[in-house]
Amino acid sequence: MARHAPQHHHHHGHGAGRALLIALAVTLGYALVELAGGRIFGSLALMSDAGHMFTDSLALGLAALAAWVAARPAGARHSYGFARAEVVAAFVNGLAMLLIVVLIVVEAVARLLEPQPVAGLGVMVVAFCGLLVNLGVASLVGRGEHNLNMRAALVHVVGDLIGSVAAITAGAVIYFTGWQPIDAVLSVVIALLILGSTVRLSRDALHVLMEGVPAGLILEEVGQALSQIEGVRAVHDLHVWNISSGQVALSAHVDVEDLANWPVLLESARRMLLVRFRIVHVTLQPELAGGINPGYRARVKIVPQRE
Repeated sequence: MARHAPQHHHHHGHGAGRALLIALAVTLGYALVELAGGRIFGSLALMSDAGHMFTDSLALGLAALAAWVAARPAGARHSYGFARAEVVAAFVNGLAMLLIVVLIVVEAVARLLEPQPVAGLGVMVVAFCGLLVNLGVASLVGRGEHNLNMRAALVHVVGDLIGSVAAITAGAVIYFTGWQPIDAVLSVVIALLILGSTVRLSRDALHVLMEGVPAGLILEEVGQALSQIEGVRAVHDLHVWNISSGQVALSAHVDVEDLANWPVLLESARRMLLVRFRIVHVTLQPELAGGINPGYRARVKIVPQRE
């Protein structure tokens, strides 16, 4: 079996880890402030945001750990390295966010059934300071790598931003109108806004873990492109998947007209897959067209569509 798998060096893993650790420290520190403010002023929106920030701190810590693990080199037991650690962390963070959404909604319903007094001015002040903190954290995390791990961390931070804005709004409405239920109503709005991005993130991470075809790639199109290379008669047992959110791998059986030309054909296939589809890990098995290989059963066979 012929294989071309270029070496990857994770130069950005440590930088991403540092950014996440700074974000962790800032988020955890202000979560304590918001929790105290929520208890003092009786605001569920503020305490929901504080609880969210506490969970975000755990999420950012998990993301930082995943960035460090993903930067470790490949070894004898993990030939692809640990790049998929960031996908696992993203999935776990997505599940944590779903739990937060449920808890916020349950508490909001309880508050609507039994309203409690909320000090609007104090809520506004604390939430506004939280908004500034979250803007700084979002800027820090947003400048990092664009993989699922950093996306998961950013989803948590954006959720905090939404929570801060909602808490400011709730405080303002209560301060100027005295309508107390707005605090619980906006807590539900926070939960629903967070839910959409959380579901998308969890779905994307699960797709990678289940080794689905990467987003933006069509299996049939990749197979046809391979089969159009001069000297290729057919392509079968084709698989394309993500090692991590930024690394795509491919394996396939290729029926060729002449095995003697395989080195040149392999290089052409590798170059085409890299340039056209950004596939970096390529494993191709050459077979003489018309031959019999009892060691496998073809699932999908793609023949070239030549004019």
